[in-house]
Amino acid sequence: MEREALEIGSLFTKNGARDEGNQAPRDAATVILLRDRTEGAYEVFLMRRDRNQAFMGGAYVFPGGRLDAADADPELAVCIGGFSAADAKRLLQETDLPEATALGLFVAAIRETFEEAGVLLAREACGSAVDLSASETAARFSAYRLELHEERLTLTELVRREGLIFAPDLLIPYAHWITPEIKSRRFNTRFFLARLPEGQIPVHDRMELTESSWMTPAFALAENAAGRIILMPPTLKTIEGLLSFSNTAQLFAAARSQRIGTILPEAFRTADGFGIRLPHDSEYTLNIGKQPFPTGGSTRIVMEGGIWKTRSV
Repeated sequence: MEREALEIGSLFTKNGARDEGNQAPRDAATVILLRDRTEGAYEVFLMRRDRNQAFMGGAYVFPGGRLDAADADPELAVCIGGFSAADAKRLLQETDLPEATALGLFVAAIRETFEEAGVLLAREACGSAVDLSASETAARFSAYRLELHEERLTLTELVRREGLIFAPDLLIPYAHWITPEIKSRRFNTRFFLARLPEGQIPVHDRMELTESSWMTPAFALAENAAGRIILMPPTLKTIEGLLSFSNTAQLFAAARSQRIGTILPEAFRTADGFGIRLPHDSEYTLNIGKQPFPTGGSTRIVMEGGIWKTRSV
């Protein structure tokens, strides 16, 4: 498998020099879309970015993207129902976050999941989840999705046209990653968990994303280790953490009760290349605050043989 894309979005440029741009990170949202199976481990939905993309080309990713100004539009409040900015800040565990940003991150998560994966986390006016299983409905919403991509329609206009209400309560904040300071293109990304709603089938957008697949966490990690797919550090570490849970009920219960620590990786050189230390690593030196060492958890991620791998020290 060709792996040129590993250099894009890595910690260093192709010639090995550090990228010293260090711009302020942009807020973003990512959704870990999951489904249970009647037998065996639950699965996570992953999509492959077009290998020609400048950012993480060829990598397998969760649905997600940056926070747009429209995501924080005050008029969106009427499309969300009883979910408030205070609810968003409490669930994100970020009391100092501006209210518009906190609520906007949930909206961005919903929007990106629909744009990139075709899954809409919303409800009918009666309270039932949106069902896209009927062919006519699926075709109509597929057209909406294209209009969103082409910026001929906003998500707010879509839900108003269909009489829907956003369902941010279907999103559970799970992790918080910030791109290392040595990168010029940086994101302040909140990761959310979400179950696949009944009556919906995720499909990659066939534009920025060229393939998609449901994988168990163990299978995704094995494919990455074998070099058959590319998982970048946040995705790799997140999927590794999913191995601790046998079903989504266990995972969601743990996510609702956990403390969400900010993960700002610290880049370092190795004898053969480079890697990143996570905040609970014993040699982590950034002032963001060291986190408790998780039992059995990896503390750093290194590039070995063109593949990102987790390690404990």
